[in-house]
Amino acid sequence: MSGEPLRIALLTYRGNPRSGGQGIYVRLLSRELVELGHHVDVWSGQPYPELCDGVGMVKVPSLDLWNDQAFFRFPTARELRDPINVSEYARTVTGGFPEPFTFSQRVVRTLSRANGSGPKYDILHDNQTLAPELLRLRSKIPLVATIHHPMTRDRRIALESSHTLRERYGLVRWYSFLPKQLRMSRRLDRVMTVSEASADDIAGEYGIARERIRVVGIGIDTTVFHPKPDIQREPDLLVATLSADSAIKGFRYLLEALAILRRERPALRLVVVGSPGRKTHTAKLIQKLGLQDAVQFLGKVEADEIARLYARATLAVVASLYEGFGLPAGEAMACEVPLVATTGGALPEVVGRDGTTGVLVEPGSGEALARGIRDLLDAPEKRRGMGLAAKKRVESMFTWRRAAERRVEVYREAIAERVSVAC
Repeated sequence: MSGEPLRIALLTYRGNPRSGGQGIYVRLLSRELVELGHHVDVWSGQPYPELCDGVGMVKVPSLDLWNDQAFFRFPTARELRDPINVSEYARTVTGGFPEPFTFSQRVVRTLSRANGSGPKYDILHDNQTLAPELLRLRSKIPLVATIHHPMTRDRRIALESSHTLRERYGLVRWYSFLPKQLRMSRRLDRVMTVSEASADDIAGEYGIARERIRVVGIGIDTTVFHPKPDIQREPDLLVATLSADSAIKGFRYLLEALAILRRERPALRLVVVGSPGRKTHTAKLIQKLGLQDAVQFLGKVEADEIARLYARATLAVVASLYEGFGLPAGEAMACEVPLVATTGGALPEVVGRDGTTGVLVEPGSGEALARGIRDLLDAPEKRRGMGLAAKKRVESMFTWRRAAERRVEVYREAIAERVSVAC
């Protein structure tokens, strides 16, 4: 069946189209897979992704306890008749994060109830759920998964940045899902990831044989993220994206850099796509550094609005301590925005040559970020040349069509291996 269309189930425990990368990932990947001639059903919990024409959607409703409009609501009596809902609520209110596991339980239950008359797939593609429950399906269908980056890095950086024993306990409780994910990931038919840096780190930290991991890349949606010549760039405007206000994003170092630079350029300001976390120290740090009038948070915004913001920006900044890929970096580059980024994780793979397609600095240093930003602010011709070079790099290296083709190669590899074992 090397050339036949595949029936693909793409699983994502949440698909928010405006916060985080999961909703963007499943929408654009599923679109390209369908355009390649394959049948794709996206199985998703809330918030559901916005999918393109031709892509199937199987909604897997949860309690949706992280919904901003009903945060940590109490379930109804009818909802509590379902033992999965009871487990999800109890583990969430006690500080855990059971969402990937309860989502997987619901998926397995739905497919098992079909009794052979429901959807039939050639491959199951799990988008970093990594719940052991899914292994019940692997006996019948090859199971591959995308691990965007090792969550062990997030946990380690978060614990190192914690301020109190209470915070530390909360983090340990939150990341209690990791041991199960690590064990489960070693039993997959294949693991896919989006960069060489992630592949090496996943192999080392998850204990997965490197030869079982495939680097499949990721794409930038250049139909949305592209230059807008009709919008004029504004002086002294920095733009950053904060999809999750966690320590690994390095936002505190960007604030420190801004405070340093404001002594020289009082008009310098920062616009942030995203919001400060509910339980982080971001708001206190902004006040401590005297940046109340210099930082604006936009919250959740549409992708085309982000592209227009990039068109206004003097430059973009990615301050992360670690990235498995760094989607905001690629999106800024596609818009011809000069970029300052750290060397954390895969960011050098995305940004390219330091000084040509972007400026790279060491992670975890406000002073290093300030130097990189200052150098570009003082060099308008360099900014223009860098923006043009960055756009060309994205167009030549980061297309969703190539990303989808690589995943299909991995799907067929896993299917063929299963057939050979059966024979």
